[in-house]
Amino acid sequence: MQVTNTIHFRNLRGDIFGGVTAAIVSLPMALAFGVASGAGPVAGLYGAVCVGFFAALFGGTPTLISEPTGPMTVVMTGIVTSMTASNPENGLAMAFTVVMLAGIFQILFGIFRLGKYITLMPYSVISGFMSGIGVILIILQIAPFLGQPNPKGGVLGIVQNLPQLFANINPIETILGVLTLAIIFLIPSKFKRIAPPQLVALIVGTVVSLTFFGDANIRRIGEIPMGLPELQLPTFTASQVIVMLVDGVVLGMLGCIDTLLTAVIADSLTRTEHKSDKELIGQGIGNFVSGLCGGLPGAGATMGTVVNIQTGAQTAVSGLTRALILLVVVLWAANLTEPIPMAVLAAIALKVGIDILDWSFLKRAHKVSLKGTLIMYGVMFLTVFVDLIVAVGVGVFIANILTIERLSSLQSEEVKTITDTDDAIILSDEEKRLLDRANGRVLLFYLSGPMIFGVSKAIAREHNALQNCDVVVLDLSDVPLLGVTASLAIENAIKEAVEKGRQVFIVGAAGKIKRRLERFGILQLLPPHHLLMDRTEAIKEAVAYVTANNLDRDVSASSKYRSDFNDAATAQ
Repeated sequence: MQVTNTIHFRNLRGDIFGGVTAAIVSLPMALAFGVASGAGPVAGLYGAVCVGFFAALFGGTPTLISEPTGPMTVVMTGIVTSMTASNPENGLAMAFTVVMLAGIFQILFGIFRLGKYITLMPYSVISGFMSGIGVILIILQIAPFLGQPNPKGGVLGIVQNLPQLFANINPIETILGVLTLAIIFLIPSKFKRIAPPQLVALIVGTVVSLTFFGDANIRRIGEIPMGLPELQLPTFTASQVIVMLVDGVVLGMLGCIDTLLTAVIADSLTRTEHKSDKELIGQGIGNFVSGLCGGLPGAGATMGTVVNIQTGAQTAVSGLTRALILLVVVLWAANLTEPIPMAVLAAIALKVGIDILDWSFLKRAHKVSLKGTLIMYGVMFLTVFVDLIVAVGVGVFIANILTIERLSSLQSEEVKTITDTDDAIILSDEEKRLLDRANGRVLLFYLSGPMIFGVSKAIAREHNALQNCDVVVLDLSDVPLLGVTASLAIENAIKEAVEKGRQVFIVGAAGKIKRRLERFGILQLLPPHHLLMDRTEAIKEAVAYVTANNLDRDVSASSKYRSDFNDAATAQ
């Protein structure tokens, strides 16, 4: 793959066309997410401008379009709700401070090159929390879709008040919401290439509301302040500082995951390779500026990125163009958005929630893996009804424990003790003859593959076979990794053998494996000539020791017999 990260003007026409198209797609989404978050539609526009511009300028994925996304909006909604509830006067400013903190954390993730680690989590966990976020976004749109404000209490509050919401439905606003969804779902594919369904639905829904329901009491966006944003200075309170830091980490991590997954999609479409750490720095700068300007947090957006690439974009000029077009809207054309009904924006956001659901994995998860399915649904449930960070933490922990258990079980099969030629290991003819001559008195202790902590039990189990031998040959030739726990298990086995007078030879310990044994003091337990690199040579020395030891025993036994015989003769 080719790495592309420069801005050039050799594809200016394609980049401008891609930027314009992406801006058209972004406008209704930015308004919908701004309203859904509780920060207002202008916050969505500022987020689309600030994150989009600076992420394109400093990021590491040329064709990536960054803007407020469904997952980021869901988390931001919770932050706005909790901050305004705890501090009505400064709550919104504190929420924007959390966005700045998220940007700072993303910059730090990039500086310390953590990009490659952030998405190292099982797919069942990613699928579960993404689908959970989709469910949350859908639930949050139910009340505005039905023509009512959201009840207090977040997701649980909405679920508990569903009977009242449906009992007090506003028919006109619900009709507008259904019309919007129908347009988005049913518009023919050939028309989607000409105009984004969301924009068509936004325009049609607004025109219908003004034409047929102009006199009805419909909740609309209302006046949006035009001009440059008023800067939001960082605002903290002593009682909330820990909560704000945790929220900043969660928001920053989610933005990283969302962005890097989208960057991988962009790579597959463009046959290029993004720079993860540089992208995180660009995203962090964008989110910091967005929080400073009172905008929503953003991340790489799949829909905007795909549209951008499909319309000919190749460089970050497209992202810069898109941001500048949206800036023009904010500065001079924001009043055109005033009559947009809230139910129309709710329907657009609801469709985004439906799209976030991982339908592909949901349909076949139960066929692929029962454990993976349980993890996915568990993470989804925790995401919706408990907390995102708890959901991800619990999901990753359980998935990793199950994976380690499975790998340890497989790896334990590579821990073998061999005393004859019948065991399942490839031995040379000479090694087979030598072990046969030893008559079970030489034990070959063979380890293979990474010795992670889960294998220590298998080492301890096989260690019991050391009771019936005189010499142990520990073969580490095929061990690329020796963990601390496994090292301690080996140390215990060698110490016990030495204490009981058995000889121990170590084969194949070199490089990192040898240094690990030295740090544990294991090599100091043995004579220097007992560390060899050739297994055949080690078995030869072991057999020689056994042969000599047996001869000494025979001589000693013979001498004792003669002495007893002489004593008996003298007594007679």
